[in-house]
Amino acid sequence: MIKLNIFLFVMLVICGLGIVTARYEARKLFMEQEKGQKLTEQLEIEWSQLQLEQSTLAMSARVEKIARKELGMVTPPTTENILVIHHPDYTLTPGETE
Repeated sequence: MIKLNIFLFVMLVICGLGIVTARYEARKLFMEQEKGQKLTEQLEIEWSQLQLEQSTLAMSARVEKIARKELGMVTPPTTENILVIHHPDYTLTPGETE
């Protein structure tokens, strides 16, 4: 009878340690998940800010302003403008002119 009691006590201790270990691991995984979610939120906010910054920097008025002021570029006169239209169904053979 004593051997059975000792065996049951040892099994009880082993099961108790197993439960404690399982709960510890579950809490550790939960904390890692929380960190991952916070990081995801931060990255989504940063992504939104970068998209806004990109759209601001790519505005044609801003690009034109920088081109004129910093690079000294000017719009060519309309007499020097050439409009090229490419139509996929129309091709010239070599040596042919319109």
